[in-house]
Amino acid sequence: MMEKLMHPYQNPELPIEERVTDLLGRMTLAEKAGLMFHTMAAVSPDGTLPPGDAMIPSTGELIQDKLINHVNILTLGPVTPRKIAEWHNRVQEIAAGTRLGIPVTVSTDPRHGVIDNPAASAAAGGFSAWPEPIGLGATKDPSLVREFADIARQEYLAAGIRVALHPMADLATEPRWARTSGTLGSDADTVAELLAAYVRGLQGDALGPSSVAAMVKHFPGAGPQKGGEDAHFAYGREQVYPGGMWEYHLKPFEAAFEAGAAQIMPYYGMPVDTEHEEVGFGFNKSVIEGLLRGRYGFDGVICTDWGLVTDAEIMGTPMPARAWGVEHLDRHARVQRILEAGADQLGGEHCPELIVDLVEQGRVSEERINVSVRRILRDKFRMGLFDDRRYVDPSNTEKVAGQSSFRAAGLEAQRRAVVVLTASNLPLTEGINVYLDGVDPAVAAAYAKVVDDPADADVAIVRRAAPYEPRGGGFEAFFHAGRLEWTAEELAPVLSLTAALPTVVDVMLDRPAVLTPLVTEAAALTGTFGSSDEALLDVLFGRAPSSGTLPFELPSSMAAVEESREDVPNDTVAPLFPYGHGLKL
Repeated sequence: MMEKLMHPYQNPELPIEERVTDLLGRMTLAEKAGLMFHTMAAVSPDGTLPPGDAMIPSTGELIQDKLINHVNILTLGPVTPRKIAEWHNRVQEIAAGTRLGIPVTVSTDPRHGVIDNPAASAAAGGFSAWPEPIGLGATKDPSLVREFADIARQEYLAAGIRVALHPMADLATEPRWARTSGTLGSDADTVAELLAAYVRGLQGDALGPSSVAAMVKHFPGAGPQKGGEDAHFAYGREQVYPGGMWEYHLKPFEAAFEAGAAQIMPYYGMPVDTEHEEVGFGFNKSVIEGLLRGRYGFDGVICTDWGLVTDAEIMGTPMPARAWGVEHLDRHARVQRILEAGADQLGGEHCPELIVDLVEQGRVSEERINVSVRRILRDKFRMGLFDDRRYVDPSNTEKVAGQSSFRAAGLEAQRRAVVVLTASNLPLTEGINVYLDGVDPAVAAAYAKVVDDPADADVAIVRRAAPYEPRGGGFEAFFHAGRLEWTAEELAPVLSLTAALPTVVDVMLDRPAVLTPLVTEAAALTGTFGSSDEALLDVLFGRAPSSGTLPFELPSSMAAVEESREDVPNDTVAPLFPYGHGLKL
């Protein structure tokens, strides 16, 4: 029998650029256009491919009909890593049956913490559990951050996930911003050092078959949101720089470039009162082509944030396209602006026919399309997707993801992320009587005797989420925004305990909080960033040292927050606890 002929792009012995050139020359315009979309694909709990709906077409339709082969996992309920792997292989089977057999690149938002937000992150599930990124920032330890990213890489790789839609290089300079938990802190130099370690943990020294590509976001830094509102929504579309700190917010990205970050995502926001045009960063030629491509020489893949072109409905919430500053343009013109700005992929969209139309109408050249397609294909080849990395072994996924050593490392990071703010009665003595509010009694029973009546307790331990201002239901409810102080009604149950007995209050600081009403009333105050009850109690009872320090300052009042400048780090007057505060026990 004659051996099946192999096209040059299928030959792993050839140089990558030669393979890219060969495949590019074989692609139709429709196939090229499909490559330039990076959208959501749903995963059922049993690892099968669910039917499509009004929000997301079926995966088969995306791959076979629309020729899209970059998808971001949307898990429909609890899905184990093994089931993700099984789903991944089903997806790759569909892709293998297309004309050119181009493999699918699967991506994910962060999925190693506790916050479950369909716009930003998923809870760990069967992967190892770590503090949220802001908790990694509280450790200020690059070696720990690299260890986390390397473990995430191994777990992702075992499940078939090849692009991490993280880390966030944004700085937490605006205390009210709803996405603070995804950052590594407010200080640019510290964040830059941590971010470089993060990228190297995911990718290694160079992007290759054992790498997960880091899509660093959100260029040129999404932290300075006007009034702390988020640019997912029209009322939060403006980014402002009253302190003149534009360059400061670029420092973490410069570290990412130095570390070899493969991909970059601009944010939704539109800069106000800068030298750049007042349009969203995904449409902004002077930011993408001028700054990112020109000044920094970045030649990797640039993918827009999700949903810049098409109006949608998410979780019952109408969501207009985030076409800030170009809302008046139709869908074709929006896509044209994005391509002219220099982006390669459109995130969260599945309308490649618009690119085909633009080329056929002479509004965009096919040569311009080829530039982006070449970049996108290059990463697929570098990661071995055309060769022995197309499929994964689900039985191996079970062995790798969530293995005991990874879980132990995550738990240790959770301990190290605990910040002790005040500590008049710490460490606690094991075996004492404790009253609990917000702590699992089954976990606490390993440290003390749990009682049901505060009158019988030596100490109360209370855990609370940081305060926020509810903003309606549906999708918007996932964004904790607005006020950073509790109402009197919210505080009353805690203050009744602090008045009755020594009380340790822990606050989950997904954003800074105004803790002024508690600082003189609580026997001890701690701040955590996704630490489990076990990790917190290990620190409170002295089984583990306290080493975390604040990754941002904690303001003394909302008035101080409102007077601060959005782009300036740690800018509130007379903060209750300064950046870097943390007691050692």
